[in-house]
Amino acid sequence: MELVMDQHIEAGARVNIDLVARQLNVSPTPVREALARLEMDGLVIKEPLRGYSVAPMLDTKSFNDLYDIRRLLEPFAARRAAERRDDKVLRALDQELGDMRQMVGTSTASAGGTYHEYGAFSLQDARFHEAIAGTSGNSLLGDTLRRLRSHLRLYRLYHRYYTKEIGAATVIEHENILAAIRARDASGAEAAMLEHIDRSRERSEGARTRAGNRPT
Repeated sequence: MELVMDQHIEAGARVNIDLVARQLNVSPTPVREALARLEMDGLVIKEPLRGYSVAPMLDTKSFNDLYDIRRLLEPFAARRAAERRDDKVLRALDQELGDMRQMVGTSTASAGGTYHEYGAFSLQDARFHEAIAGTSGNSLLGDTLRRLRSHLRLYRLYHRYYTKEIGAATVIEHENILAAIRARDASGAEAAMLEHIDRSRERSEGARTRAGNRPT
């Protein structure tokens, strides 16, 4: 997965399974298994007689489509999480938010970095959102959002999204969502999630602009 997410294999390129296996010093079998998982998330495409290739990078329309779907689904998930208010989920959200807060507090990233630098932030962010979707009672919702976030993560990596300032803003927005869920404020949770998604879209678009202005 890292070879795809950190663009050692570029978007649109064919994946040579035997070559990847040699690079990783493994047999082809775990490579095929990893590619099958990536295919489920839409990050690679399997074509007859051609094998696997990395999915193209999100274009502007696909990026906007992704965020439009997030705006429809995730505020609903936050509302349901507040209505159902599961103490176990609240503890999980507290843990992920605490870990993200600590990571941002010790971060020195003033500009976007590699897969490893973005990975911790991305994982905590995903767990936070997945925990909310998981408590909605709709399993298809969680599966759909996981696939969307895989594409968003690849897009953000390409444009070197993460900075300490972005991490700090994300923490505050997550705190607002969690406070509303904890208070069983369904409308507040829905509004806080919608605000977070809109700000996230702005930050992702800003990262794309910065990437376009970087010297080559």
